Amino acid sequence: MRMLVVDAFTDRPFAGNPAGVCLLGEAADPGWMQRVAAEMKHSETAFVRPVDAPDADFELRWFTPLVEVALCGHATLASAHALYATGTVAPDRPIRFQTLKSGVLTVTRAADGALEMDFPSVPPVPADAPAGLAEALGGGTPARLLGVGRNAQNDLVVEVTDEAAVRGLAPDIAALGRIDARGVVATAAAEPGRAYDFVSRFFGARVLLGDGEDPVTGSAHCALGPFWAGRLGRDDLVGYQASERGGLVRVSTRGDRVRLAGTAVTELDAALAVGAGRRAPGRARRPRRPRRPRRPRRPRRPRGRAVRAVRAVRAVRAVRAVRAVRAVREPGAAGADGCVSGRETVHGGRVPLRRLDG
Repeated sequence: MRMLVVDAFTDRPFAGNPAGVCLLGEAADPGWMQRVAAEMKHSETAFVRPVDAPDADFELRWFTPLVEVALCGHATLASAHALYATGTVAPDRPIRFQTLKSGVLTVTRAADGALEMDFPSVPPVPADAPAGLAEALGGGTPARLLGVGRNAQNDLVVEVTDEAAVRGLAPDIAALGRIDARGVVATAAAEPGRAYDFVSRFFGARVLLGDGEDPVTGSAHCALGPFWAGRLGRDDLVGYQASERGGLVRVSTRGDRVRLAGTAVTELDAALAVGAGRRAPGRARRPRRPRRPRRPRRPRRPRGRAVRAVRAVRAVRAVRAVRAVRAVREPGAAGADGCVSGRETVHGGRVPLRRLDG
């Protein structure tokens, strides 16, 4: 089966957020998909398969190395890019993804070549800062928090003082993992003169491996878009996620929906070799060859005492057969009861016989 690695929200390789995209022929076992995602070790691996539904063309599921997630923006962008790049979908045709928990997500190609995704808006609502949040974000030295909100994805959106503060965060990931949240989004308005309007970083200690930071998080911008639209008074914005790899996300808030747009680059296009004992989804098992019937075992030849006993039995049987069929009686050999005693001829010879009938 075909497996691609796509860098999302970037126009150059080895930047943005890499995602694995596995193109399936039919439904696969979720446990198997989770193991593939753990093997790929990207923040998310997407699994795409065609479906026959009136409102969708493909089913889309996302797995981190640890768990399945309800929504992932960069892996959705990567999946759409993979379908267009491989010729599975015509360039001018929209792609409708059926998901388990986020409804139908539509991706279209814009005039400038960027891919636009229609996602649900999940704005944060004001919330109290959990105990230890400032210390965990600051890595021991409490970060200065201007406000905290929580949204329907259970993400904490934390506004800090400025762009430099976002870039300079060195969080204690283990401490962040003890906070009840899918992820923590630190954000601030961009410095004047930037080509973007706000910056952010996403830390998902409970769902990501390693340092717990996601390079570019599309789903986080479903909260950041309406949050900064309200602050800046504009619905069309550009966000920059200031991770080590970095990436730009165009965000347009439209009521209860958010349109996220970006570009992607294919980094790897290969085939996934499924391990022994597991067949690839969409491929039939080879019929097993019928087993040959086992030959009956030959009886073991007796040895030692058993040989002598068998020989004795055979001799007795031979004598009785001779008496009944081929015995030649000597004159006067018969007794009063008609039984033979004395000597009888066996196969042309004479052997002494005992009386066996009485």
